[in-house]
Amino acid sequence: MLDAQPIHILWDASHIWGLMAYRAIRALGLPCRLTKGQEIAGGLLSKKTARLVLVPGGNARRKAYALTPKGLANIREFVAQGGLYLGICGGAGLGLQNSQKDLGLHLCPWPRKPYPERLQHLASGHVKAVLLDNPTKIISLPIWWPGRFAAEPNTNVEIIAKAEAADKDFWLGDLLLASIPKELFAIWRAEYGIDLSSDFLKDAPLIIKGTYGEGRYLLSYAHLETPVSQEANFLLTKLLSWLLKIDLEQKVIPAWDLDTININIEDTYLINAYKKTRELFNLGLEQQLFFRRTPWLFGWRTGLPGAQMNNLHTALASLLQQNLNPKAQAFWQNKALLFAKTFDLWWHSAEESLLTSRIVQALGDLPFPISSKKLKERSYQIFGSPLQGGGLLDQLLSILEELFYINQS
Repeated sequence: MLDAQPIHILWDASHIWGLMAYRAIRALGLPCRLTKGQEIAGGLLSKKTARLVLVPGGNARRKAYALTPKGLANIREFVAQGGLYLGICGGAGLGLQNSQKDLGLHLCPWPRKPYPERLQHLASGHVKAVLLDNPTKIISLPIWWPGRFAAEPNTNVEIIAKAEAADKDFWLGDLLLASIPKELFAIWRAEYGIDLSSDFLKDAPLIIKGTYGEGRYLLSYAHLETPVSQEANFLLTKLLSWLLKIDLEQKVIPAWDLDTININIEDTYLINAYKKTRELFNLGLEQQLFFRRTPWLFGWRTGLPGAQMNNLHTALASLLQQNLNPKAQAFWQNKALLFAKTFDLWWHSAEESLLTSRIVQALGDLPFPISSKKLKERSYQIFGSPLQGGGLLDQLLSILEELFYINQS
């Protein structure tokens, strides 16, 4: 790897996106370490120990809570004194203005823009985008359930890339837009008052940059670290070269295949959890609750806990491919039995919850003794919320992600 100060990747509330960012930065040959909000609040950042703070996707509010007001202030001071900040998706949202002081970094003078339709927030896949320094060239960039920038006039913010339209693998919730005849969008809009088109993407800023004090920030709602997304990966190396003032070779981030993994940790509890989680996904595939999206991501029907399930799956698969260091082994020996008992309880509850969802889906509008409110409450107890966490699954993730953090090389 390049001999340089490490990139600090905020690990809190990042889940699958933290893992994806971590493997992408390492694939580019850059030194990095996973960092917790409590470390940043404790004064970890300085010009001697860090050059760039990378905050991956995930819920911006939870990241702010993990950092605490002190950690947020320390990042602002770090950037103001010449440090660098890269925010991706949730990390981009954290870098914006926020009406609540302690829920944002306020590096960028722009706030977040709400979506007029809730379904638009469920956008995922590749979009056609234009780079402002080369507006005649259209490239394909991936987004995964992003927020939006609210552009403010007369501010020192430069737009790097704007969205133009949906690309061929663009989804709204569990709808693949390319499979829907275009004339139907106008009919649905006229007859039912709903807009399921991708028109809201037009001219939406995807990537922006600016300065804060003596430092610089780069905020991207495009996930440039997405595996095997060539144009996005090349743009990532270009932008990192600009930020770090080094020449990085353009590389494609390697494929992330979680179907076939090389198991290096011969631990019965972790292997069992991985296999049983795969069983749940296979059950969901059979019952048409889940569908294959990429080698690293299962798609899910809107309303199901697909995001949380993917977080667990990637955590288990990523851990099993590592070798535990002595500190990680000691931590796991202390937590393994608790994890196994919690997982067993979660797995049986999750199986029941998913199949109950399938029954309700199959019956449609027919009378059914289980209320939607009760279903949601039960699902939260098991899976938690995709934005706020919680539930039995969050207890499992907390142990796994702490183990991964302790074991980082």
